Amino acid sequence: MSINMLVLVYIVFALFPQCLSGKLTYYVEEEKSPGTYVGDIAADTQLLDSIPVENPDLIRFSQLQQSATSDSDLFNVSRTGKLYTAKVLDAETLCIYNVECFKTIKIAVHQAGTFMRILKIKVFIKDVNDHEPKFPDKQIELFFDENDKEGTSQSIPDAVDKDVGILNSQITYQLRKNSDEPFTLSTSKRVDGRAKLEITLEAKLDRELRDNYMVQIVSKDGGFPSKEGLLNVKISVNDENDNPPVFSQSIYNVSIKHTHQMNTPVAVLSSKDLDSGRYGRVSYHFSSKTTDLAQSYFQVEENTGEIFAIKQFPSIQKLSYKLFVDAQDGGTPPLRSTAIVLITVTNQQNNPPNIDVNFVSAFSENTVTISEGIKVGSFIAYVMVTDNDIGRNGEVTCSLDHDRFQLRTMETKEYKVLLKNSVDREAKNLFNVRIICQDRGHPPLQTEKKFFIKVVDVNDVQPQFTKKTFKFLTYENEEVNFPVGLVNATDPDMGAGGQLTYSLYGKNATLLPFKITDNGFILTKRALDYERQDIYVFQVLVKDNGIPPLNNTVNVVVEVMDENDNAPYFTFPSISPFNLDVYYEPHNNKKIITLKAIDNDSPRNSFLRYKIIRGNNKQLFTINPYTGVLTFSRTVYQSDAGLYYLQCIVKDSGIPVLSAASNLSITLTVSNKTSEKMAVAHSDSDKRIHLSLVVIITLAAVTVSMAVVISISICIVRCNNSKNASHRAEIVTPSRIKNEEKYLISRTNNPVINTGNQKEMINKTTHSLKSQSHLYPENELENEWRTSTMVKKLPIATQIYSQQVAMTSDVNPWINYNYYQCST
Repeated sequence: MSINMLVLVYIVFALFPQCLSGKLTYYVEEEKSPGTYVGDIAADTQLLDSIPVENPDLIRFSQLQQSATSDSDLFNVSRTGKLYTAKVLDAETLCIYNVECFKTIKIAVHQAGTFMRILKIKVFIKDVNDHEPKFPDKQIELFFDENDKEGTSQSIPDAVDKDVGILNSQITYQLRKNSDEPFTLSTSKRVDGRAKLEITLEAKLDRELRDNYMVQIVSKDGGFPSKEGLLNVKISVNDENDNPPVFSQSIYNVSIKHTHQMNTPVAVLSSKDLDSGRYGRVSYHFSSKTTDLAQSYFQVEENTGEIFAIKQFPSIQKLSYKLFVDAQDGGTPPLRSTAIVLITVTNQQNNPPNIDVNFVSAFSENTVTISEGIKVGSFIAYVMVTDNDIGRNGEVTCSLDHDRFQLRTMETKEYKVLLKNSVDREAKNLFNVRIICQDRGHPPLQTEKKFFIKVVDVNDVQPQFTKKTFKFLTYENEEVNFPVGLVNATDPDMGAGGQLTYSLYGKNATLLPFKITDNGFILTKRALDYERQDIYVFQVLVKDNGIPPLNNTVNVVVEVMDENDNAPYFTFPSISPFNLDVYYEPHNNKKIITLKAIDNDSPRNSFLRYKIIRGNNKQLFTINPYTGVLTFSRTVYQSDAGLYYLQCIVKDSGIPVLSAASNLSITLTVSNKTSEKMAVAHSDSDKRIHLSLVVIITLAAVTVSMAVVISISICIVRCNNSKNASHRAEIVTPSRIKNEEKYLISRTNNPVINTGNQKEMINKTTHSLKSQSHLYPENELENEWRTSTMVKKLPIATQIYSQQVAMTSDVNPWINYNYYQCST
């Protein structure tokens, strides 16, 4: 071989990357003798087309050696690339039932000890219909009761075809019988894909006429040519086992470790047969569908249904076995049902599910926010569960136990979190939610996902005032912006929905002498005047800043308290000095004139007292401090005649006390009859002196004798009275009480009313004081003022008197006034 030729060969193979994989497919029938030709690999891959004819030996083919469990011993390949069978191929042994049968081998293309290419060859083994469908027994016996109704069925075993081809293993069944025999064949599929055969009663049986029947079941496969199997069925009319065993579950999913102990059951199957006696006794067996490989690792206990491992499993990461277990009763023939047992053998523990939650709204620090106004049924979160385990280990169920939220399935391992009931932030603003997902392995593993749902406020609560009516007291004449009181309301909403502003409400709100701040403080816009208006009733509006804003109103009552800012003034006499001539006669009334004064302040500050402060040196005159009536204070003598200048004042009851003065110029004339009566009075007086002296002496004796007794009594009384002295604020003498009751005075906002009826005067005054009671609720009139804001400490209330003033009547000709004639 020349050097140029060798270089050419290397250049050609350099164009192919080393160890590239190529794929070829061949077909060969089963049961062929060893050495059967399968195909020409060299020709089919066209590898030799680029090699010169004179150097064909440069390329050589060989089969790669694999593990003992591989399929490398089934075929041989020649050095030139021709593929042959190495042994008789049996599809039923090499392949799984009802699955396409093929084997894969690897062919190496090499030159001079170097692999140039690896070819993967797939060889399909064509199944030959060389097996007929066979029944487990050639003949069976069935029993029907003569009382069985139409439609009663009895199960019979199905046939098995060992061929693996789809058509070759497909079985159809036919009932051969006489036309007068009341039976039919029913077929259906079990969970393992096998046929479930039943002979069904079409008409009522009569055992006295015929007690047994003989029919045939023909099984035929789908191969070409087809093959048949035959089952003879003897039907006896008798009481029969008519209830097959029923498994508690049709599929068992079990996961075990590869180190599972052999004396510990892998699974325990349970079934129930409603029949009694031997018909109700259940035994367990592997179905013919269970592969020989599976039966080499497991066995089922016939009486208990326990499945045990009988040898160690290979050290592979994951193995799966499918067992078909029949539960059959003790009938003849036995009735059976089938359960599938899926066993996963792993060399590691079962993995718990993984939970991923995605939220519609923002999510931060394991907390998601939702609006308070969200509708029931709203989609809040999407939940996706991942569990890559196989079988029941990968079957996951999730739950969410909560009174406000619920979990609803979307697809397999996909859920959505919905709002089940409405939320109220004011009642509860944070919810703890927990989703639990658990697989169905043995034992089951679970994972939980916790998160918080925070409710964002919606402006849904109206502001509420802390009182139904706010009542305040304030003095008149206070400066501008003087605080009257605080109106306050509450709103449980958060944010802008809980921020409140206040304003005066109503058409005449701008005319009020008040204003209100955003915080609810009521201030004066100008000085108040009690005499102009002593009470104000208006409304305050509170509004939050939510969207939309909510509001509320409340009634406010402000009572203006009087200050003593009005001095009393005389209405009579209205001029000062006031001149009058008085002509005195003894038999006439002692009244001279009635002074009248008015004070515009409240009754607390307008209780008036009259007094003579100048010009009464002889103590001839006196004035009633309550009524203003000026009278003679003693007997008038001739020597008292003359001109008197009296200065009278009137004082109110306010703090500080305000007063007004009026000057009277009185010219007093005394009649001559006054002197004569005085002389007679002196004469009679001398006679009375002697009689009085005797009486005085007698009384003196009695008085001295009683002095001792009285002194002792006084000491005892004083000791007792000293215990109660701390409870007395003032000792009022009976004479003072009697005097004040006689000259009580009552004041309202109106000028003094002169009346001769004291009772009527008191009633009118009481009515005036109660005239404003309609402004307050009855139960709040007495106590509510204590809780209102007080602007200034009130003075101690002055006792209210009823003032009695004499009515003017007939004119007395003996008193002459310059401007007014006094009446009695």
